Amino acid sequence: MDFIDQVLEKLREWARKLVDALLGPEAEPEPELIPIPVNDRQRR
Repeated sequence: MDFIDQVLEKLREWARKLVDALLGPEAEPEPELIPIPVNDRQRR
């Protein structure tokens, strides 16, 4: 039973590498933009 688990783990690892090679690494979420306060009052 332990041998089957090892084989399955290797297959998962190879599948992960294959998907990464074909599609690129897993997409990381874009960093959230930080709002910058701006003094938007018009000068007179």
